[in-house]
Amino acid sequence: MLQLSIFLENAQGRLADALNTLADLQVNIRALSLADTKDYGVLRIIVENPEEVAEKLRERNCVVKITQVWVLKVPDSPGGLAGQLNKLVAEGVNVEYMYGFVEKENEQAQVVLRVRDAEIMQAAMDKLALK
Repeated sequence: MLQLSIFLENAQGRLADALNTLADLQVNIRALSLADTKDYGVLRIIVENPEEVAEKLRERNCVVKITQVWVLKVPDSPGGLAGQLNKLVAEGVNVEYMYGFVEKENEQAQVVLRVRDAEIMQAAMDKLALK
């Protein structure tokens, strides 16, 4: 799956501006995370048609990067995420960052994972039959 990372100046109203732009483009955000540093923030989002949305954002002078991520379904119970991560770690997966969300339709807990090595992650997903 592809994730959009939108780079934002840490200034009052900048996040609202970005979200208003996405609203103007009729983009439905499925998952998001906002990380910040002293001067900049990174808004990471999962959307339908990420490449098309990225192009439209660039046309509006937004700095956007497309990144490969995995969305992993996890049991919505205590220890559910830990159990899934333990399986991935045993396969050599190194998680760089993650954020979670609940799928509205099925109320399914899910996490978005960015990993260091895509090939190791794909092999682990295939071997463990994870979704």
